[in-house]
Amino acid sequence: MKNNVLSVVGTKMSYGFRKTKMKAIKHSPEICIVGGVIGVVGSTILACRATLQLDDVLKEKRERVEEIHDYVEEHGYSEEYGEKEMQQELTITYLKTAGKVLKLYAPAIALGVLSISSIVASHNIMRKRNAALSAAYTALYKGFDEYRKRVEERFGEDVEKEIRYGVKTEEVEEKKITKSGKEKIEKKEVKTFDPNGHYSPYAVVFDSGCIGWTKDPEANKTILLQQQAYANQKLKQKGYLFMNEVYEMLGFEPTKAGHVVGWLYDEKHPVGDNYVDFGIWDIDAEPTRRFINGLETNIVLDFNVDGNIYEMM
Repeated sequence: MKNNVLSVVGTKMSYGFRKTKMKAIKHSPEICIVGGVIGVVGSTILACRATLQLDDVLKEKRERVEEIHDYVEEHGYSEEYGEKEMQQELTITYLKTAGKVLKLYAPAIALGVLSISSIVASHNIMRKRNAALSAAYTALYKGFDEYRKRVEERFGEDVEKEIRYGVKTEEVEEKKITKSGKEKIEKKEVKTFDPNGHYSPYAVVFDSGCIGWTKDPEANKTILLQQQAYANQKLKQKGYLFMNEVYEMLGFEPTKAGHVVGWLYDEKHPVGDNYVDFGIWDIDAEPTRRFINGLETNIVLDFNVDGNIYEMM
């Protein structure tokens, strides 16, 4: 019984240790950067304390150098103590002083080196994680794109769009009045789609919380077209544009994907559409048609991003 209890306790402790270790690994960049900053402050404090003691060390050196020069002035050079011996004694004095100064500042220097190493380690961990995240996203994006192409090759472009946007064919009943005035029910097939499945993960709603939004639908359409034109201008000037830059223009919070996803511009060898499109003229969506026709003040913006532009450069 005792052994069973000890075994259970040991297992729980082992599990708790592994969980704590995993959390420490997860937050290692933050731990390293905080430790590095604290270390830099600590090394500065140690350096200040060492500086307060530096005068005593230098004073001791000056007194010893003065003693050597006073001795030579008083007794002059001799066969036993010439200029060579005096220079040797001065050199020894300087070396001892340098050693004392180094010993005085050694704790501050060591802590400073460790602190900088900790900050660099934090940067390296984040760089590796970002590289892994970027590679994973690229693989996912490439796999999805290849899947779409295979579906399109086998079933056609229309079927691929129906699958991607969740389009379904439903049978509905429609009442009609015949020429004789009688009511007749006819069945017909209509296509419907899931509004959520119609949009990409980068779609956002342009509403009252956004920059430039007004209660006038026409004004909103003008503002969005101007922002779209400005985004295209920036894309051509820089050669690249991140999703988060467009989000910022419209007043949306940045996203993790927005740090790597965006557009590339290359006039001779385009890798994507070579332009930014907010999806304002997406007439397949009923809300978008209402916005274009001036009947709705809000609109869902869906962007034609090229993908992870770091991997495309």
